[in-house]
Amino acid sequence: MASRLLRACVVSTQRLKTCSALRPLPRTFATAGIPTDEEQATGLEKRTLQSLKHGKDPWSIKKPQTYAGTKDDPHIVPSVGTKRLVGCLCEEDNTAIIWFWLHEGDMQRCPSCGSHYKLVHHELPH
Repeated sequence: MASRLLRACVVSTQRLKTCSALRPLPRTFATAGIPTDEEQATGLEKRTLQSLKHGKDPWSIKKPQTYAGTKDDPHIVPSVGTKRLVGCLCEEDNTAIIWFWLHEGDMQRCPSCGSHYKLVHHELPH
């Protein structure tokens, strides 16, 4: 009985070696390596990684750029709509926030300190 099982195992392993459809696939990680995040990302994650690669900031992850707040260099406020509520800390040590609506179009000034703000349309990556 044991000899029959042994012969059957030998025959089946010889068939596997000759039949290409039944051969096990070679391990791909050994030849290609582990894929990077960019290679295996899909959907929204892939778009986000591509836009970060091109220097864009799709989710406002990076530190915002500082502006002088003058007429020549206004504070840029990104928005997906036509208006946005903005809070201005007029002085560095001030504890009160001056809130005002900023509308798309021309620059607007803070009613308290006079800093200039401009609303810029911002497209989300999805």
